[in-house]
Amino acid sequence: MNITEKAAYLKGLMAGMEIKDDSKEGKLFKAIADLLEDICLTVADLEDGQAYLEEYIDEIDMDLGEVERDIYECDDDDCDCDCCDCDDDDYCDGDCCNCDDDCCDCFATICPTCGEEICYDVDLAADSIICPSCNTEIELEDIEDIDVE
Repeated sequence: MNITEKAAYLKGLMAGMEIKDDSKEGKLFKAIADLLEDICLTVADLEDGQAYLEEYIDEIDMDLGEVERDIYECDDDDCDCDCCDCDDDDYCDGDCCNCDDDCCDCFATICPTCGEEICYDVDLAADSIICPSCNTEIELEDIEDIDVE
């Protein structure tokens, strides 16, 4: 029995007890029963609103997940990291290499010209990369990869 049904039951009990509405006790019980009925209707409206908002938030969460996958271009659906924010297929901006997950296929090296850390994709088909800081072309076979943590 929900609270609305319980309030209706109490009103029925009062009617069955034949309490007179013009007596002091009758006026008090009637006012209490009316108040309980109003509270029950308000709570029912709040529960309906809460259920609607929960459903709406779930829809927004799913839409946001799709947007994040589109923006970060993460191919791994199980990936919860922010490692896939590469700006270019040839090299990354460095943030993607802060990932401990296996979904990140990037290596890092230090530019011999400017000393900047450069991240690049393991699956890169090119023989060289360009440093985003100083635009120096770096041959991939001439560099040593560093550990990315």
